[in-house]
Amino acid sequence: MRNKILFSIVALLMAFAFAVATGPNVAAQGKGRGGGGGGGASPGGPPSGAGVDRGLGRSSDASAGRSDDGRDNASTRSNGRSETGLERARIASQNLHDADNDLRHHPNIASDMHVNANDLRAGYQAALVTNPNLTFGNYVAATRLAQNLGGRFPAITRAAILAGLANGDSIGKTLRNLGLSSDEANAAKKRVDVQIKDSKRNH
Repeated sequence: MRNKILFSIVALLMAFAFAVATGPNVAAQGKGRGGGGGGGASPGGPPSGAGVDRGLGRSSDASAGRSDDGRDNASTRSNGRSETGLERARIASQNLHDADNDLRHHPNIASDMHVNANDLRAGYQAALVTNPNLTFGNYVAATRLAQNLGGRFPAITRAAILAGLANGDSIGKTLRNLGLSSDEANAAKKRVDVQIKDSKRNH
């Protein structure tokens, strides 16, 4: 009886020792399989094709950014040119309208210079293409100055005076640039002012 009890105790101890010895390996294998399975669908790794999609997305975004910027820049530049052109046309149209009013109410402006009113208007309209800010008063003054001074100063022509005005210079500075002294330029301007006022007053 005692031998059977000892045998049973030894068998249990051996079974327990075996279980303890093999337990970590089984657990490790279980974890290994779980990890292997999880590795295929691991959140840390990209799913099948994800890298390509992300690359295409970035490429598309980058391309779209460049193309959008290009379109925006082109549109901005085009709109800037268009708006500037429209503003120039608006100013020129208003100045021409004012000239029509002057010629209608003061027909002597043209006749006193011995020019046809239609020709004077046409010349002014042509000058507005180059300088839309040119007023009709300055155009008339340039015409008068050329008539008054051209004989003594061949460089002083209406075209030369208009070029100076288009460059941003005043009539006085333009006349000085064309060879007149300051006193001569001032005297010429005063004479023209009087002539224009007389033409408007005589109507």
